[in-house]
Amino acid sequence: MNIEYLLNYLLHMPIWALWLLFLVENLLITCSILLIGRFFHKDTPTSAEWTMCIITNILNTVITYAGFWMWKHHIIHITTVWSWQVLPDFLLLFIGMDLLMFLFHLTIHKTFLYKAVHQLHHAYTDPSPIDLFVLHPVETIGFGALWLLLLVVYPFNFYAVMIYLTVNVIFGLAGHLGVEPLPVQVRNLPIVRYLGTSTFHHQHHQDINYNFGFYTSIWDRLFKTYK
Repeated sequence: MNIEYLLNYLLHMPIWALWLLFLVENLLITCSILLIGRFFHKDTPTSAEWTMCIITNILNTVITYAGFWMWKHHIIHITTVWSWQVLPDFLLLFIGMDLLMFLFHLTIHKTFLYKAVHQLHHAYTDPSPIDLFVLHPVETIGFGALWLLLLVVYPFNFYAVMIYLTVNVIFGLAGHLGVEPLPVQVRNLPIVRYLGTSTFHHQHHQDINYNFGFYTSIWDRLFKTYK
């Protein structure tokens, strides 16, 4: 399907249908993560975890609609042509969001926000896939706001955005598997060694003073918070 046709179709959908579409989209992503995670982590989520997971999905739906509304009203601009620009746009999204989320995450840990907001997520020293969605609403909205801010300041390519969102889901799942699927030989490869592997994020849950990055360990290495 032509991307411009699809986007134009969304513009003519009733508001209730858009909200439903975005909710289903977020629920499908969540279900996919939890189903894949079952191969690695067999623990059964508690009712409290399911409640937080549902709240996070609702807030993610609000953020998705906010992004659509901002694009509809020309606050966010995107390009829809498949070209060489996809790669640099993806890399800019990947590195830019990694830096913004690192700074946001570090700020939460180093201020009163840790006990007020983030301690909920750190109730788990051995994370499981559903813990990716066990977030305080302030965190969910904060991460979403960073994402929308980046889209406002630069007209990213649509395909780069889709690739980034896919990669974001993969890293989110990997960070909360509770096990390391990559052998040591792979993790020590020149590029892979700087990525945020499952072990990298697992160590953050076990020692909250280190490894604040998400996709890479670059910023932790620069800020001397790498372990």
